[in-house]
Amino acid sequence: MTARPYQLLITSTARRQLAERLPESIAFAAHEFISGPLLENPHRVGKELMPPLQGRHSARRGTYRVLYRINDADMTVTVLAVGPRSDIYRTD
Repeated sequence: MTARPYQLLITSTARRQLAERLPESIAFAAHEFISGPLLENPHRVGKELMPPLQGRHSARRGTYRVLYRINDADMTVTVLAVGPRSDIYRTD
């Protein structure tokens, strides 16, 4: 665990997915994960992605994924997207 937790930033896309597109139970579980374990140790709870998604991390929550970027210098975690595994890694 880090000495102090990371600060959370959420993109408008991820905010919309959490508020409007995900089932309520999934959105609640994702929010609990994002505001807890993800901010405490973002490197441990997810994995770094390969090209073309390099520089991003992904954490699994059942069949859903939380896509995020870590900035260690600023101690921030930016949640980029939350969605089903079948859609979250699309780059087109």
